[in-house]
Amino acid sequence: MSDAQIHLTRVAAARWRLAVLLTTVMTLVYVGFILLIAFNKPLLGTVLIPGLSLGIVLGVFLILLAWALILIYVHWTNTHYDARVAAVRQDRRGGR
Repeated sequence: MSDAQIHLTRVAAARWRLAVLLTTVMTLVYVGFILLIAFNKPLLGTVLIPGLSLGIVLGVFLILLAWALILIYVHWTNTHYDARVAAVRQDRRGGR
């Protein structure tokens, strides 16, 4: 295997690890929320202020978390992954 292939394999593995980590975080939080809905409705029905329950706050948090994880992934790929792939491409072009 060439150095470029090894480097691309490492970068792809790092991207895969990040994707699995972020997916795991989102899945655990989402499943926890669903379990709260299924098994502890009174807790989610707790009124924090008139018109706003804990369930609504946690639902909004879940949506915001999803967007935050997406932004983390996009930021990482734009700053690390794309730059590393471009460097390998540049090395390959320069090596010919």
